[in-house]
Amino acid sequence: MAKKKKTAKKNIGELENELYDEAIEKYPVKQRNAELIIVAVIFSVLCFMLIGNLAVYVKRDSQEAINNDYNPRQELLANRNVRGRIYSKDMDVLAYTKVEDDGTENRLYPYGRLFSHVVGYSTKGKTGIEYAENMNMIFSHDSLGNKITHELNEKKDWGDNVVTTLDLSLQQTASDALGVYSGAVIISEPSTGKVLAMVSKPDYDPNEIADIWDDLVDDKESSILLNRATQGMYPPGSTFKIVTALEYYRENNGDVSGYRYNCNGKFSYQGSVINCYHGSNHGSEDFKKSFAKSCNASFANIGTSLAVGSLRRTCDQLLFDKPLSTKIPYKQSSFALKDSDSMDDLLQTVIGQGHTQMSPLLLNMITCAIANKGVCMTPYVVDHVENVGGTVIKKYEPKQETVMMTVEEADFLKEIMEAVVTQGTATKLMNDNYTAAGKTGSAEFSSRKEDSHAWFTGFAPVDDPKVCVTIIVEGAGSGGEYAVPIAKRIFDKCMLSQQ
Repeated sequence: MAKKKKTAKKNIGELENELYDEAIEKYPVKQRNAELIIVAVIFSVLCFMLIGNLAVYVKRDSQEAINNDYNPRQELLANRNVRGRIYSKDMDVLAYTKVEDDGTENRLYPYGRLFSHVVGYSTKGKTGIEYAENMNMIFSHDSLGNKITHELNEKKDWGDNVVTTLDLSLQQTASDALGVYSGAVIISEPSTGKVLAMVSKPDYDPNEIADIWDDLVDDKESSILLNRATQGMYPPGSTFKIVTALEYYRENNGDVSGYRYNCNGKFSYQGSVINCYHGSNHGSEDFKKSFAKSCNASFANIGTSLAVGSLRRTCDQLLFDKPLSTKIPYKQSSFALKDSDSMDDLLQTVIGQGHTQMSPLLLNMITCAIANKGVCMTPYVVDHVENVGGTVIKKYEPKQETVMMTVEEADFLKEIMEAVVTQGTATKLMNDNYTAAGKTGSAEFSSRKEDSHAWFTGFAPVDDPKVCVTIIVEGAGSGGEYAVPIAKRIFDKCMLSQQ
């Protein structure tokens, strides 16, 4: 029996040797080495990807994680550093922290309501710049000597300061021009994306936010805390005819010279009826006059020839339903027309009614792209971050958001928008000091035809645009009557300051 067991073991050993010899023969050393190298390369790539992901988190996402109000590290930083200041572009103090003798800290806003939405508040949560730049203001890049002195005297370090792109005088002009109306105003620089002023009304005093918080939250009607400039959603009204005009230009290969329409105040098609604002009879029109006079009937007629899919692609290019790379808190605009919708839905959409919703921010970006040869720059409100000694820690540079249209398309839209001022619904902007281009809008928002928001968006001067202005006045009426005078006050101020 023992001999048999030894023989069996020997046979097994011999079999193993044979299998090994066969494997060596089948998979030579070079092949095995190549396979090991491949495996090593794969693992190396995975390691580098993990390291890269960690680096991205440390560089970008870690601050976002810490910026969450529920993250306790914010409290640790706040216990170590006094929250930094917020300045206008001319170094006017827009927000600062006052430290009392007993160590109590109070966040103060010298201009009260004037910058309430764009600067925001840091009590009861955070909004506006107070939220977007929170991490920069609770970190400190003060000098080592100062930090040692503060440590020895048991004092906090000073947090970094935020210098914005906001112009105090333009902010005041925009606020005064909007007056008692609810609505929004955005003033920007089309070549860079700098936001020079941003007003939203109704507003509030951020100095009183803790005391009035409960009342603001309970007020469901006015939505005072909403920044209407970036988060307000409105029917675009006739300002959407900018989009319709661009689509018609594209579908006709850049030639609209053959277009003619005779307006008698309304347009009827397949059971749908589109009326011009207040039943205006515009008579014989070419394309430019149709746009300048904001003729609903003519644009409804244009709409019947447009391809819904192509119009949707144009709206995609204009960033409807798209995320924006701006740090300014915003809400996405939405293009609601579907292939299955009725002809009436199409006709309503091309004149700016229907279910499409737009924010003043996106309309301002589209207008800036027209002024900037088709290139849309990312809107931003912070120029740089500096330490308490004035040394720049971080600089925000202009960056391109997207190319919305070709140079030729931008020039075409600029030409017909100039006609709105010279012979259309915005003639109140005509003057001897500068040229302007724009588009008015009257957006119905209820079953009552007389209920409409007043829109205007435009830029000046036409040949070398320096400033772009977008305005909505809630429930006021026509854009030509209510939004254009506001635009004139702003353009006058801007052009005067540049002379």
